[in-house]
Amino acid sequence: MKQDLDQLISKHGADALWITGAAQHNPAMVYLTGEAHITGADLFLRPGKQPILCHGMMERDEAAKTGYELLSYANFPPTTYLEAANGDLLEAAAQRYVDILKAVGLTEGTVLMYGVVEFGPQFAVAQRLAQLLPKLHLSGDFGGGILLEARATKSPEELARIRHMGVVTTSVVSRTEDFLTSHRVQDETLIKEDGSPLTIGEVKRLINLWLAEAGAENPENTIFAIGRDAGVPHSGGTASDPIKLGQTIVFDIFPCEAGGGYFYDFTRTWCLGYAPDAVQQAYYQVKSVYDQIASELEFGVNPARYQARACELFEEMGHETIRQNPQITQGYIHSLGHGVGLDVHEKPWFGREKDPANLLQIGSVFTIEPGLYYPELGYGIRLEDTWFVREDQGFEKFVDYPMELVLRMKGV
Repeated sequence: MKQDLDQLISKHGADALWITGAAQHNPAMVYLTGEAHITGADLFLRPGKQPILCHGMMERDEAAKTGYELLSYANFPPTTYLEAANGDLLEAAAQRYVDILKAVGLTEGTVLMYGVVEFGPQFAVAQRLAQLLPKLHLSGDFGGGILLEARATKSPEELARIRHMGVVTTSVVSRTEDFLTSHRVQDETLIKEDGSPLTIGEVKRLINLWLAEAGAENPENTIFAIGRDAGVPHSGGTASDPIKLGQTIVFDIFPCEAGGGYFYDFTRTWCLGYAPDAVQQAYYQVKSVYDQIASELEFGVNPARYQARACELFEEMGHETIRQNPQITQGYIHSLGHGVGLDVHEKPWFGREKDPANLLQIGSVFTIEPGLYYPELGYGIRLEDTWFVREDQGFEKFVDYPMELVLRMKGV
């Protein structure tokens, strides 16, 4: 959590964190500023000291909402530096940052850089700063040991926001279910009022609309894939595909709060009207693995244990798994889960068994999502919910939702 940051910075031998970019759709900045309306800023965190936020004058009121010490970019006019650099944009930007860093009190030591920005210009500036401030060592937190570690355990307020996103997400899922099952059917294809087939693309556009109406965003799109596409885990679905009875639909939806806030991740697999016997059997197997893993969750363990357990269970059923062959394209071919927060994929990881800090702790948020995929047989199946660890060290789904495979068509 945020209160652990000073300890984590010192533990990793850093002197400060430097976060840059906007305060929307920029997880590191959002985490520390609370989604202020800031289009570009630089935030400096130093253990034991008040954070300093450098901001534009037009956004001074938004910057003030953070409660941090403020430093306006107006004190460092770009034109002044551009004139001094004879029009050299890189040199002007680097010299400007030299003065900002001096004002912040960071001209030596190890500073770790974060933020969502255009990589090329930022890399060039960092290289030049290394020349201008040779005692300052700029680096990245490649293993995620500081910010990702702090973010790996959520506060009650963060958990409440994720729960709200779960309610929003499942309300849209329910709306989608009602929409699909209300259509009439002709030759096993869902038909619109004008007599044309209902397509994947049309459903996905409605999903985006319904999310927006609920105050959510869908920056990474939605997986809504049918038939063979459902057998490729991250196929988004083919927009022109008609929606037919008896084919698996993998509906994986992972929206976030407007402005790039907290995500929720959820998947159901549906067959409209009926399911072929092979699909029904595979569905029972995926559901049994989900239930078994959920029953075995333990506080304080590395979740990589459950990836190994899922592989074991599927192998016992006769399915090939990624543990046996990392290059497989059918069977159980992905991780059992991942952390969820300001990124849809974050710590805790289900594939880092050697990380001693990768544990299920109070406030951990993660998914459970076993699946089976047979694209050449025309189907794929995945079930997913987002879970968290309570204060009493117990485990709980944020939102419950039915797991039926077959959806009955109301007009049939």
